Amino acid sequence: MKKQQLKETIEQIFANGKGILAMDESTPTCDKRFAAVGIPLTVEMRQKYRELIVTTPGLNESIGGAILSNETIREQTKEGVPMANVLMKAGIIPGIKVDMGAKPLAGFPNEKITEGLDGLRERLSEYKTMGARFAKWRAVITIGDNIPTTACIKANAYALARYAALCQEAGIVPIVEPEVLMTGNHSMQGCYDVTEQVLKTLFFHLYQYRIDLEGIILKPNMVIGGTESGVGNSIDEVAEATVNCLLASVPAAVPAIAFLSGGQSPQEASEHLNAINKNFKAHLPWIVAFSFARAIQQPCLDAWKGKDSNLEVAQKLLYNRAKLSAAARRGEYKPEMEG
Repeated sequence: MKKQQLKETIEQIFANGKGILAMDESTPTCDKRFAAVGIPLTVEMRQKYRELIVTTPGLNESIGGAILSNETIREQTKEGVPMANVLMKAGIIPGIKVDMGAKPLAGFPNEKITEGLDGLRERLSEYKTMGARFAKWRAVITIGDNIPTTACIKANAYALARYAALCQEAGIVPIVEPEVLMTGNHSMQGCYDVTEQVLKTLFFHLYQYRIDLEGIILKPNMVIGGTESGVGNSIDEVAEATVNCLLASVPAAVPAIAFLSGGQSPQEASEHLNAINKNFKAHLPWIVAFSFARAIQQPCLDAWKGKDSNLEVAQKLLYNRAKLSAAARRGEYKPEMEG
């Protein structure tokens, strides 16, 4: 019964060429983005911004699921309606970020382990009563001098597998997110090699922990050279390297891959996703979609600036960015669509 429930949730999220909006930023991350555009760092402003997002007219044309934070799933609109209920009424499935963040991995300088397994079974049970039908857990892998270590990769794969098992037990779809960071001076090949190792280790652990692969969503990074490498990769090169890496690492039983944007600009994220679908869709066993945060939200946030007078313009930018992401999922995005 739960197996069918998981499959139906995934099918509904990605129906009609849609994708996922990640709006699960932690308070420190949200504060950082607010500070950059001069928005006061208050609970009230975070609530106003999230209400702006969930009430954007037509967002459901491109977005099938939205990932919320613990704070957001408990927030209400100014009319007193829970944010999750606003999404559900629009036909957008609410999800929830359940990890407690990446912390330093003891004994392994410059490496991190994501925490949050303690009490997760109980938290998932509560979130389900609040409307959440899928969840997210992010592991962070850094490329640098003599890192990542095998121990770091294994520790994060173990945590992702334990999290996924608890989600599926609760009838909640786990988004499994092993992010190899773009920061660093590594080459595209360096990113490819680490991403392949991370994904193969991850799926070995998922198999060991009896995860139903047909009931998960994979949220990986694209294969791109490091931001400090000084070497640019063409759109088609990124698409080809990413596809080759995934074909070598991800079982065909996985129903959907929803890329993170990982610090790419909105246009770059759309161009790369578009090239993957346009050039390779016929050869891929999975739905290849998006689970973007900044790549959908940033233009909206820049325009809003915390002012009610900018609300309509900001919502139009959010709607447009979501539409462009959905076009890229179909392989129909063109740079001329950028307003």
